[in-house]
Amino acid sequence: MNMRGVWAIYLFEMARTGRTLMQSIASPVLSTSLYFVVFGAAIGSRMGEIGGVSYGAFIIPGLIMLSLLNESISNASFGIYFPKFTGTIYEVLSAPISAFEIVLGYVGAAASKSIILGILILLTARIFVDYEVEHPVWMLTFLVLTALTFSLFGFIIGIWADGFEKLQIIPMMIVTPLTFLGGSFYSIDMLPPIWQKITLFNPVVYLISGFRWSFYGVADVAVGVSVGMTFGFMLLCLVTVWWIFKTGYKVKS
Repeated sequence: MNMRGVWAIYLFEMARTGRTLMQSIASPVLSTSLYFVVFGAAIGSRMGEIGGVSYGAFIIPGLIMLSLLNESISNASFGIYFPKFTGTIYEVLSAPISAFEIVLGYVGAAASKSIILGILILLTARIFVDYEVEHPVWMLTFLVLTALTFSLFGFIIGIWADGFEKLQIIPMMIVTPLTFLGGSFYSIDMLPPIWQKITLFNPVVYLISGFRWSFYGVADVAVGVSVGMTFGFMLLCLVTVWWIFKTGYKVKS
């Protein structure tokens, strides 16, 4: 494996975060802090516990997941789209580096940035809400798996998009609504029975449920199902990326 090539791509993408700290790190952290102020302090103080957990603490996993999904997709999609836009993608494709190593560099950097952001939001939440993490190893596992999976998904979007507008369509029109409807601010047990069944078709439910279980030991669906759904979506993304490089779809044309 050409680790020098992978490392070069990784460092280049990580350096871009350093040049855009306000947009990449500060803005998501501040936006999430506002959620904690409004929903955690203002509204949460007027609401009862959910599953034995205070409302302010209950929404922490959902808010982290909301930022994690959006930033993973955004970082990875822009990272691969910009070389396509400028034409420098051909320099990467002609370098002595395999498709796997290219994906490893871009997706690894996007996932790293998202994990750092998730940890910063977790630390920031301590300012507003008291919480405990019952299963820290599982919490980090879900954090890493989700960041990797949706960075792969963002990489696919970056390859598919042929304009800056398309980079925002799926995150804004699909991922963000699914996250809000996936139990970020409530337990699906609070919904009417028919809506509980409909909500189970939302894949984000399994991500948030598993992540919340790692904090408080409460979940809307079985933890094993959450892990299985995450790995299943990751496998689907990996197969799609393999097909893209095998066929050269929007990469070599």
